[in-house]
Amino acid sequence: MTAPAIDVKELQLDVVRTRHFKLPITLSIVDVLLGLLFLLSPVTGDSVFRLSDSGSAIALADVHVPSAPTVWISWALLVVLTAWTWLDAVAYRRTRLWLPIVFAVLAMFAFLTWAAQDGGVVPVAGTLAGALSLSVPLVYGALAGVIGERGGVVNIAIEGQLLLGAFSAVLLASMTGSPYVGLIGAVIGGVLVAFVLAAFAIRYLVDQIIVGVVLNVLVSGLTGFLYGALLAPAQQTLNSAPTFPKWKIPLLGDIPVIGPVFFHQPFIVYLMYVVVAVVAWGMYRTRWGLRLRAVGEHPKAADTVGIKVNPTRFWNVLLAGGIAGIGGAYFTLVSVPHFTKDMTAGLGFIALAAVIFGGWDPIRATLAALLFGFATNLQNLLTVLKTPIPSEFMLMLPYIVTILAVAGFAGQIKAPAADGKPYIKG
Repeated sequence: MTAPAIDVKELQLDVVRTRHFKLPITLSIVDVLLGLLFLLSPVTGDSVFRLSDSGSAIALADVHVPSAPTVWISWALLVVLTAWTWLDAVAYRRTRLWLPIVFAVLAMFAFLTWAAQDGGVVPVAGTLAGALSLSVPLVYGALAGVIGERGGVVNIAIEGQLLLGAFSAVLLASMTGSPYVGLIGAVIGGVLVAFVLAAFAIRYLVDQIIVGVVLNVLVSGLTGFLYGALLAPAQQTLNSAPTFPKWKIPLLGDIPVIGPVFFHQPFIVYLMYVVVAVVAWGMYRTRWGLRLRAVGEHPKAADTVGIKVNPTRFWNVLLAGGIAGIGGAYFTLVSVPHFTKDMTAGLGFIALAAVIFGGWDPIRATLAALLFGFATNLQNLLTVLKTPIPSEFMLMLPYIVTILAVAGFAGQIKAPAADGKPYIKG
């Protein structure tokens, strides 16, 4: 008696296929929360979205939308999108990236419509510009995290790199009177922190998480001490940096809504556009990117084809530190011209969350950083609109969005296989 034939391909599919419910569960929670908010605090009147401000080259009329119908129609569409994700999960399908993006945009539109009821005004261009401004250090930090972890080194020290970059930038810019010299100093500051991380994690095989945490505490204490001993007594000469002016790109800066947001910015923001594009292109299109990903995914295989694993990791960690240092310079060369203790306020950890949320991809990590920056700016807008939401909740908002994003929207992304694992050549 012969055994029945087995379809190997079908057997493999049965073994490999799994249902993933993280995304639909997260979207369902958002639907419930928004539904309760709209139900318990009914909207009335119209909401106003202001598309241009007084300085816009092309003036656009304000958009008035009826608050109640818009809110509930948007909520119904959110429920439809959530049902779509449930169907994908049941059918073993991976939900397309556009769906959570559309869901997030639509949910934010519904929430802002609710917040601006009874004639409240949402300045669209100003809100987006503020979100981009708050996102700049997050983007630089996220790119640093992507480069480090793609090479197999967990960069927990992003916070320290941002902080020392901010300190170095204000010190050198104040001494020389040039923000560009301060920017170079910020790069050096970030590289110094990255050097210590790389030396202990790669050369001496110390646990990368522990080294990163210790470095963050060390830099916080060091910059706090130097601020009190060096900067505070000489505030005018050592802690008063010239800042980068805003440059408006002709024609592009006059585009309605997006022009003032993206093309009327200081040098560091334009540099950010270049760095994001170069890292994203280089990660997948160059020998550098191939070798970086190889030592992060399968270092032993990379070693067998002649790639020097630990030196590759070492130099890329330094590169990541320099990029994070530029993000730190934004605090003191653009945002405010002075350094204060712990002024980065934990943004390095949010940048690390953006790395995870973005699936260790430069473009997606950048988009995640922009989302977190928008959530941070949203608390300021909600305060202006005088919403009934408690102020304590609004202060928590960026971190709540971070938790929801990493827990649910991140889906089934996986870190590089050798991420956080030291390589010992056998």
